Amino acid sequence: MYDKILVPTDGGTAAQKGVEHAIELASAVGATVHALYVIDLPGAPRTPHIWDDEEEIREEYESHGEEITAEVCDAAADAGVECIGVLRTGTVHEEVSDYAEQEGVDLVVMGTGYRGKFGALLGGNAEKVVRTCPVPVTTIRLDEEEN
Repeated sequence: MYDKILVPTDGGTAAQKGVEHAIELASAVGATVHALYVIDLPGAPRTPHIWDDEEEIREEYESHGEEITAEVCDAAADAGVECIGVLRTGTVHEEVSDYAEQEGVDLVVMGTGYRGKFGALLGGNAEKVVRTCPVPVTTIRLDEEEN
């Protein structure tokens, strides 16, 4: 049924709920987890000050992303699940959808925060992934108390 499960993560509380579900599901069906961290740098227009620091900022994001994906893979290994950690740069929902299609992922599992009654109208990364991803997406939402 599922051979490859993609779990996008930023290391936050909502993402962690998605990670836990993805690892549990992968363990049950014998799938591989792909932990994806997307580096989403600020877009144009940028001030000259940001241009000067962009390489340093990118290195910090990469270091953080490697740490986060390593934590996911460590948790997967503890559960006996194979894991691949991946970093990409771009817009979160586009990179998730592109990766899922390029790697033949069967399912995307991602956490989503509680956005309240009005916040849900604006949409977040999880909603954009649900709308654009070429494969099924399971979202794991934080409860109001967990947020």
